[in-house]
Amino acid sequence: MHLKKILQNPRWILYAVILIGLLFVPKILSLHDLMLFQYGLAFAIVGLGFNLLLGYTGLLSFGHGAYFAVGAYTVAMIWKYYPKAYSLEILIPAAIFFSMVVALLFGFLCVRHTKVFFSILALSLSMLLFALLFKLYHITGGSDGLRVPIPSLLGFSFAGIRRPQFLSGTYYYFLLAVFAISFLVMKRIVNSPFGKSLQAIRDNEVRAEMIGIRVRRYRLYAFSISGMYVGLGGALWSFINGHVTADLSHWVFSGEIVYMTLLGGFGMFEGPIIGAILFTYLKLYAMGHTEYWMFVIGGTLIIIVMLLPNGITGAVAQLWHRIRKL
Repeated sequence: MHLKKILQNPRWILYAVILIGLLFVPKILSLHDLMLFQYGLAFAIVGLGFNLLLGYTGLLSFGHGAYFAVGAYTVAMIWKYYPKAYSLEILIPAAIFFSMVVALLFGFLCVRHTKVFFSILALSLSMLLFALLFKLYHITGGSDGLRVPIPSLLGFSFAGIRRPQFLSGTYYYFLLAVFAISFLVMKRIVNSPFGKSLQAIRDNEVRAEMIGIRVRRYRLYAFSISGMYVGLGGALWSFINGHVTADLSHWVFSGEIVYMTLLGGFGMFEGPIIGAILFTYLKLYAMGHTEYWMFVIGGTLIIIVMLLPNGITGAVAQLWHRIRKL
């Protein structure tokens, strides 16, 4: 019965069509555009996690680059110190685990506060991690960072295969599968009683507490899940980029995570996914065409805040509702 309801839902049919279409992307896009799209998919997972905190819990973090860095550095440091364990089926769970641990530690401190105090504390903890990654040169590589070579998968080695071939073949479908699973899990989370409780906390914290919701505990759960998703995105991103540096934990990078979520629209579940992919292309082409690319990014953000407060997906949804009323 549940499956029948899903199949009757036009949105799920659209999801299935898009997923099937994504299977043929390597045949359509050039290698350069395909790599950009993979960056976008990795950031889409980050956006899903970040939006659980912003869109569904009402907490704005300027420090989520920390968990992205934890996921990416987990991959790089396993290669450096435990190369025998350098396989995707080990690296991905390890990145999720360590991101969860750090998110739990930082979240325990952050969720005691709300609004600007929460945002600044999250930013401060992220910068603390940045300082550690930058200063511990002999462990983390300092400003030089660490290399991320091509991993193995289920005992199969890709030795001798160049990174572009790896990314356009096996890794693309692995990334797509992880993205699809992450999408479905997050969809389940936000539609569960737990997800509804988070929305109740966002809408009215006092009322949520009065009906029995343990506000601080639920915020910590949301913070931890959000950190896990962002760390997973960081791990997947590191294989595409091939190199990680301490800048991933800097507040500027955390600001980019906020930007892509606002660009797509945090009021809709799919918004951060669209925003992440669009931001990837927007940033690269802006950097490629002008040295004032930050002006382009900043100008776009101002336009979004003033004219499209609900982001691109929110604007499209409003337009669609108006058309249906005609």
